[in-house]
Amino acid sequence: IMLQYELRPLSVKDAEVLYPFMQSIPKEENGFMNGASGLTWEEFAAWLVKQEANARKTEIEDGYRVPQGLWFLFVDGKPVGMAKLRYFLTDALRQGGGHLGYAVAPAYRGHGYAAMMVEAIKPVAAEKGIDELLVTVHNDNPASIKTALKCGGRIERISEDRHCIWIPCK
Repeated sequence: IMLQYELRPLSVKDAEVLYPFMQSIPKEENGFMNGASGLTWEEFAAWLVKQEANARKTEIEDGYRVPQGLWFLFVDGKPVGMAKLRYFLTDALRQGGGHLGYAVAPAYRGHGYAAMMVEAIKPVAAEKGIDELLVTVHNDNPASIKTALKCGGRIERISEDRHCIWIPCK
């Protein structure tokens, strides 16, 4: 059976399907922060609007928050994963955070969706002028390290808490 999948940028028109999905992703797991976890419907609607605005920004906020877009992997019409793409790096993001963060809802893990999402985000990153994506993965997250390497990543360094992996976009 061939799965139908697409990577969609965050859109308020997807709010109804994204709300339960976002509640299924832990608030913080392996360094991935889900700012929508635990929000009421009204708070979530406001969060979506803020995230859409953030994707259009070009400047650094608070000295460290860079513009980023959110994308969602839909498989057979259902959201299964999300990716955060930061459009450029600060010195702090080079140490931890990188360009790309991704998460797959617990119910959909183990099916290769993370790799599918990383592969699908590469052309989006390339359009933003990013030749290589930096992914920083906690050392105790072997599934994500495996995903980054499967997508062509090369390990630049391993610190006491994370792997810094560069993934070519082309």
